[in-house]
Amino acid sequence: MAREGFKIAVLPGDGIGPEVVSACLEVLDAVRDAVGGVSLEYDSLEAGAALYTLTGESLPVETLRRAGEADAVLLGAMGMPDIRYPDGTEIAPQLDLRERFELFAGVRPVKTFAGLPLPLADPRAAEIDFVIVRESTEGLFAARGRTVREGDRAVRDTMVITREASERLFHYAFRLARRRKEQGRPGTVTLVDKANVLGAFAFFRGIFDECARQYPDVEAQRSYVDATGLNFVKKPWDFDVLVTENMFGDILSDVAAGLVGGMGLAPSGDIGEEHAVFQPCHGSAPDIAGLGHANPVATLLSGAMMLEWLGERHDSPACDLGARLLRAAVGRAFAEGELVPFELGGDAGTEAITRRVLECVRSPETRREVEISKGSR
Repeated sequence: MAREGFKIAVLPGDGIGPEVVSACLEVLDAVRDAVGGVSLEYDSLEAGAALYTLTGESLPVETLRRAGEADAVLLGAMGMPDIRYPDGTEIAPQLDLRERFELFAGVRPVKTFAGLPLPLADPRAAEIDFVIVRESTEGLFAARGRTVREGDRAVRDTMVITREASERLFHYAFRLARRRKEQGRPGTVTLVDKANVLGAFAFFRGIFDECARQYPDVEAQRSYVDATGLNFVKKPWDFDVLVTENMFGDILSDVAAGLVGGMGLAPSGDIGEEHAVFQPCHGSAPDIAGLGHANPVATLLSGAMMLEWLGERHDSPACDLGARLLRAAVGRAFAEGELVPFELGGDAGTEAITRRVLECVRSPETRREVEISKGSR
């Protein structure tokens, strides 16, 4: 039976986090009103570096409990460069959430927007539309908090690749490519690894090959991480779904954001079997906090990912429609080329972008566009 009401745990966090989250909640409310048939209840929770300086805790037990009880988590930004744990690492409650809730698939969509300046001069850059799926529970990040030190002579961080985590990651990537193929995309999964050098990645690739045989309708490709970096610059429009290890995915996600204009346009979802956290890929950007310059688009698109996930998980057509309406509204907001964010050389800040997206959400033309696109699938 379809669900209609959802509780969203909201963690605004640090720096520009509260600014972009506030914009996203306003737009989500407008989307809810436009589509009808769904209710969203927000539970605002504390976490982050600023909280750590006050209490000595970056992710309180109560915050973790309430986040676990929510239907989804919307997160702004966590951490500040000058606030660190005693071992020198930054405050990163988002990593704690991934580990605690087994959020194994870090999903990072990468897509250009008509009307915005493109970093790459090639006209084919306008066709960039791919997704990075990053394993988020192990890989090199498994060493976090477990660094082995040998006095002042050496340190060792150990990468972990397991069959269980790899299989669930690859199945997720192949199912995603299958859905994208139904929507007109190529339906290709590219494994990114370094199997020619490290045995852990040879093991990773072997599991990928086993999983690929279960999806004969989806093309499976393999690419070394250095070659992938090169092709991000030379021909990123050729990619569809890329799947990779934690550290490689962390690096490639930021590079990919640069291909379409920057971190302000880069949404993400950390997906598990039972829980999911949605957040912009950017950090807390303390240098622009409070200036009104923050681009809320990455958070808005993360909100659309959240609605889509809720729609799939709980059989909610209203959530699915809301996700498509929100994405269409963001696209229409920039289509005429008059609205350009600060980081792309324009003068549009948080308020101007939010107002324009709200206008597009409420526009009958946007709703018709969404209905037409649904019918053409």
